[in-house]
Amino acid sequence: MKSNIVVQKYGGTSIGDVEKLKLIAKKIVEKKLEGFSPVVVVSAMGKTTDELIEMSEKVTFSQTQPDLREKDTLLSTGELVSATLLAMSIKSLNQEVISLSGSQAGIFTDQIHGSARISDINTKRILKEIDQNKILIIAGFQGVNTQGDITTLGRGGSDTTAVALAVALNATVCEIYTDVKGIYTTDPRIVSQARKIDFINYEDMLEMAVLGAKMHPRSIELASVYNVPIYIAGTFSETKGTLIVKGENMENNKTVTGIAIDKNVSKITIKKIKNDPGTAGSILKPLSDQSISIDIIVQNIPINGFIDFSFSISDHDIQRAYDILMGQENLDFEDIIKGSGFAKISLVGTGMQNAPGYATEMFNALGEENINIEMITTSEIRITCLINEKDVNSAVNALHSKFELDKE
Repeated sequence: MKSNIVVQKYGGTSIGDVEKLKLIAKKIVEKKLEGFSPVVVVSAMGKTTDELIEMSEKVTFSQTQPDLREKDTLLSTGELVSATLLAMSIKSLNQEVISLSGSQAGIFTDQIHGSARISDINTKRILKEIDQNKILIIAGFQGVNTQGDITTLGRGGSDTTAVALAVALNATVCEIYTDVKGIYTTDPRIVSQARKIDFINYEDMLEMAVLGAKMHPRSIELASVYNVPIYIAGTFSETKGTLIVKGENMENNKTVTGIAIDKNVSKITIKKIKNDPGTAGSILKPLSDQSISIDIIVQNIPINGFIDFSFSISDHDIQRAYDILMGQENLDFEDIIKGSGFAKISLVGTGMQNAPGYATEMFNALGEENINIEMITTSEIRITCLINEKDVNSAVNALHSKFELDKE
């Protein structure tokens, strides 16, 4: 297997129009001329995926949700358009190139439509094309299951495609090119003093990614397991990006590495459900069976044998989760309440593991801004609060200043 294979991934905003796509074609060819074998993963152009989702919802009657198998096939076309156009552009520069769909690239997944997971990659076709000195352009976000049906990997799935290919091909590095110059201490659109991080370890990046930072968390987890370096940089920027690698806290031993934000958060509360052994599992299993992820969980003290059970969930999944729970005949509850307009804000840093007091400082800083905390969850390297979305900007600025993240 060639040691000079480099996997690159270009996001939808990077290839938002034909002119950007042509610039990327030149960038890929330059990499080839430097002696590397580029394997390039692409997302759909611009807002193509959103537009396809909207169309799928408009064609159904009586507000019926689109069939997931057909929806996967539809959504996969966005990446195919990107891949084929990019291949045509590179070909016009007198370079050998071939575009491949996920199934043609040998990417196999499980059976869950809409949020499938990669189970295996058969690299035979890819390596054959590399041996013929071709540049490969592979449609991200998709694969094929054992039934031969097209599946999609969920939002951000092209990141996972890229890292999985880097693992399977033993690539030197996985380069992720996007519309930002790297990973920042927090969102620079909210905090003007946000600082770009040159190096970050997998653990911190995974926590940041779970909470809305640029990379998909599944891709970080995969890279961590197989120790694949990931480099994130701006597609058209000359500025040095961020390298994600194995190691200790890498920002001059700062206890807090960054502040992660996720604005697309809703909350579900199940009112007055009987507090029997296994109740929590009965609530959550039907959701996990459909690959619906939840994060913060709060269960109140039992009153007369009944509890209220609340959890946070992405806006994207709330209606599907609500429908699933309402359809569970084995659950005996008074009501299910949906709530939206929330955001998660988190302190992240491996240095917090053995440094007490950070939760107190975080809560005090939010309190000084009169920001109410709805729910709280923690891990060894993360403290997360659910707050009202309207309070995000003041919360992030207060915490960024409190923990002096603008300083080297």
